[in-house]
Amino acid sequence: MIFTGHAELTIDGQHRLQIPAKIRAAWNPELHGDHWICVPWPEDGGMLRLFPAKTFQKIAADRPQSLMTSGARGRLEAQLFGMAEPLRPDSANRVKLHPMHIRQVALPKDVVVLGVNDHIEVRNRDVWMKSMDDIFSNLPQLAEEIERANREAH
Repeated sequence: MIFTGHAELTIDGQHRLQIPAKIRAAWNPELHGDHWICVPWPEDGGMLRLFPAKTFQKIAADRPQSLMTSGARGRLEAQLFGMAEPLRPDSANRVKLHPMHIRQVALPKDVVVLGVNDHIEVRNRDVWMKSMDDIFSNLPQLAEEIERANREAH
């Protein structure tokens, strides 16, 4: 199951975010697990990437394993996994976002939640809505860039 679409939401005063109904409808506990893993990401003005726990575990397990991870890979793993936090939905299907994550990506209370294939992203609503026309008009160019990179890789 993939996550698609977007929803405009508000982070409450206790840092809680309601998981949108269309995302909850796509949720399969056997496939996704019972909680999310939240990873702050600095790209595009900052966002929170929420992965279903089982998806995050699968992606993590699929990477090369080593007891002696060092260099850039070691730094990335320490930073990425060190900043990742589990988020367990409450009885009202809200998750409590970590205050450090909110600060790191400068999230305001008004956000947009995007379905992004195997995860969801929480972004600044104003920034996202102001960039919608540019995002839409740049889709063909971005798709061609990805296709070209795929052809060159094979």
